[in-house]
Formats: sequence, structure tokens, C-alpha cells
Amino acid sequence: MKNKLILRRRLLVICGPTATGKTSLGIKLAKKFHGEIVSADSRQVYKYMDIGTGKEWDSNVQIWGYDLADPKQKFSVAHYIKIAQKIINDIWSF
Repeated sequence: MKNKLILRRRLLVICGPTATGKTSLGIKLAKKFHGEIVSADSRQVYKYMDIGTGKEWDSNVQIWGYDLADPKQKFSVAHYIKIAQKIINDIWSF
């Protein structure tokens, strides 16, 4: 029987209260498992709000979902879902 490469698409969700270290944990896990992060923070989607929203950056880990909208724009959960679905599908297609 020939060896087959089996790719498993897995999505790990880390959720919890504000300022509890979710992003730091996500970065550590992404480095360990060669993953990427899709932020679902309702404030981090806005540009120009890096300090007040606690955005964390790591040059070795791709973090999606930051800076999606200008604070003056209307941006809803429906907008976020469309973007997040595309991001996740793109990650899984690689």
C-alpha cells in the first residue's frame, strides 16, 4: 500500500476574558505547530488603535484580523464573518 499524505484541517479556538494572555498563548502555539492566528477581537479590527486594544505582534507568526476597518467606517459581525471565512479557507488551502 502506498503512503498517503493525509492533511487534517484543525482549528483551535482560544477564548476568555480580556487581558488574560490569549494572544500570547496563541503565538506560542502557532510557533510550535506552524500555525497562524485569526483574531476575533471586536476592537482589534480597527486601524490606528494598536495601544488601546492590546494588539500583539510577532514577526514569526501571521496574525490575521487586525486593522480591517477604519474607525469611521461601519463594520459589523457580518463583515467580520465574511472576512474570517475567507482567511480560514485560504489558510486551509495551502
